[in-house]
Amino acid sequence: MSETEPKGELTIRIPAMPADANASGDVFGGWVVAQMDLAAGTRASEEARGRVVTAAINTLAFKRPVKIGDTLEVYTHIDKTGRTSITMWVEAWAQRYLSHDTVKVTEASFIMVAVNDDGKPRPVKI
Repeated sequence: MSETEPKGELTIRIPAMPADANASGDVFGGWVVAQMDLAAGTRASEEARGRVVTAAINTLAFKRPVKIGDTLEVYTHIDKTGRTSITMWVEAWAQRYLSHDTVKVTEASFIMVAVNDDGKPRPVKI
């Protein structure tokens, strides 16, 4: 994947705050993954026209840290829509504090599954 510009559409932008970081000012990886999951869920629920759940996150590896004050930008791109699932590429980029510089933080493939009110898989297109 490209290291110079994001793939997909901007789905979430959120600033990293002190409560999201350790004493050194590095944002917790779990916080970054949670934002990616929110973005994937938002985009997939729009596509599925209803509730979705995260079934898998594949090949996530951190490339750069996010620091307090950076704005995390999460981009999503739908790669494939199956009968009950949506596979999408999710990238997290950090816009550095008080700067226009952006760097890719991490990327992963997310598999989301459309579910009914009982939590059972349902067709994506209803």
